[in-house]
Amino acid sequence: MTSSEAIEGRSPGLRERKKAKTRAAIQQEAMRLFLERGYDGTTVEDIAEAAEVSPSTFFRYFPTKEDVVLRDDYDELLLEVFLAQPPDLTPLQAARAALHSIGDVAGALSPEERELERVRMAMTFTVPEVRARWINELVRAFRTLAEGVAARAGRPADDIRVRTFVGAVIGVMLVAMEPLVEEPAREWTDFLPAIDEALGYLEQGLPL
Repeated sequence: MTSSEAIEGRSPGLRERKKAKTRAAIQQEAMRLFLERGYDGTTVEDIAEAAEVSPSTFFRYFPTKEDVVLRDDYDELLLEVFLAQPPDLTPLQAARAALHSIGDVAGALSPEERELERVRMAMTFTVPEVRARWINELVRAFRTLAEGVAARAGRPADDIRVRTFVGAVIGVMLVAMEPLVEEPAREWTDFLPAIDEALGYLEQGLPL
């Protein structure tokens, strides 16, 4: 069951389970090979062979080698949970509630899944090619979240207030997780309390 299904209580169909299993196998084998051989010493063909799939299947799940490190469900999950929050919550309150739900899902991961997440996050900040791709992913995440916030607020996604709100929330998360650059061995979930505290500070109007 994926993280979004765990929150919503949905049971995936057979096709979805097979796809999730294949994607997880590719990602797990990729992380194992990266740790053994290094990122540059591992090819897509190596990963596909280890996961017992063809290179073309690899690319159906991950458009680039960098994406096998970066791909996860958290952006989509965060948006789903954010949109599901009660309408009487302010956007920031809804964002904090969604973050708490993400933390609950992350806390329920198995030791193997937690290690996978730790390795992925460490590589995001230490491998130049992955870090460069991550910047592009931030832009995509910004647009996705802006559409969700706009839908909740009843405003267009290009509204300056929507874009400013999303930029502020993403900025807060980046600042709170900045220590990962110097401490890549830590888990990103270690920083959830700091992210929540920073969002609370943002909610107060950034008093200095």
